[in-house]
Amino acid sequence: MVEVSPEAKPPVVKLMDYGKYKYEQQKKAAEARKKQKVIEIKEIKMRPTIDDHDYDTKMKAMRRFFDEGDKVKVTLRFRGREMAHQNLGMELLNRVHKDVEPIAKMEQWPKMEGRQMMMVLAPR
Repeated sequence: MVEVSPEAKPPVVKLMDYGKYKYEQQKKAAEARKKQKVIEIKEIKMRPTIDDHDYDTKMKAMRRFFDEGDKVKVTLRFRGREMAHQNLGMELLNRVHKDVEPIAKMEQWPKMEGRQMMMVLAPR
């Protein structure tokens, strides 16, 4: 017996099958889990001396990731003497940000971690 309306005179009660109720709740929870989208973080790796065609290819992949609703982590790897020219890396990441501005927002600003510079972009 389940009390439906305790304020009513007399209180309203109904009989129900508890097993059936638990089963329906389980089905609703499974349906909600099936409909939710898990946001993944995709990674795009570049070098500071990337060429134009390679850059365009990476940007096309980035746009596809944003269309699917995923976040993108852009990683810039420095090797050897490239570490002396970190400003080139910052310029490249600013260029990426400017190119994807209409479809994505910056979630994490570019920062150096060891020999790599990274930033995270999320779809709008």
